[in-house]
Amino acid sequence: MASPTVLDRILERKRLEVAERRERLPLAELEARAAAAGPPRGFAARLRAVLEAGGPAVIAEIKRASPSQGLIRADFDPPAIARSYAAAGAACLSVLTDVEFFQGGDDHLVAARAACDLPVLRKDFTIDPYQVVEARALGADCILLIAAALDGSVLRDLHALAREWGLDVLVEVHDRRELERALELESPLVGINNRDLRTFHTSLQTTLGLLPSIPPPRIVVAESGIRRPEEVAVLRARGVGAFLVGEAFMRAPDPGAALRALFFAEGEASQRAL
Repeated sequence: MASPTVLDRILERKRLEVAERRERLPLAELEARAAAAGPPRGFAARLRAVLEAGGPAVIAEIKRASPSQGLIRADFDPPAIARSYAAAGAACLSVLTDVEFFQGGDDHLVAARAACDLPVLRKDFTIDPYQVVEARALGADCILLIAAALDGSVLRDLHALAREWGLDVLVEVHDRRELERALELESPLVGINNRDLRTFHTSLQTTLGLLPSIPPPRIVVAESGIRRPEEVAVLRARGVGAFLVGEAFMRAPDPGAALRALFFAEGEASQRAL
């Protein structure tokens, strides 16, 4: 029998976590909190508006650690990072809320969203309807659904529930089979993760290889492994306008300055890359 992958271990722990949370806060009470939350800010609409204005549409990520890299940022202040990203031209935020593997927390999302006016993605491993309602109760504007972690019926049901609550959905894929399942949904957002969550190998060729199979008007979000302006230029030349980047910013002294250097110095880089 094959050894459990990192994704397997995360999902096993997540199932236990959801059960524990449901025990502490019944679904009916959580639904009341979600219903009382302010209206979503329109995650997909914000990305599309930035793209229509010429982009790039950057989803800037706030995360403290990862399973593959360990602690990424010791000086971790989600509100300050959110303000830095907003000032630097980010279109949206992504906030890690997984506790055990990413040292995240729900309070990170709440604090980051309160610090600026950007729409926020709850970046977590959503596998249960309870988490969808929980995301809205926290104030999230979008959730992530990872095709590799969900079979077809669960992916469809969670997507439908998220839309009922007014949440946008970023459906994440890594290969052609997952992409086919994602395209069966009506979500305008398709994320292509260049990092294989089972092996943690990263390659931008993942995005480039799947891109021709995604018809407009879907918004393609390139995720992971984007570190240099030249890479941004290559992806933009192929039609990718939206990007989710975290580690490259989190390791920088000033995350917002790192965002500007990566995405808004691309004019020179594009000439070198073409």
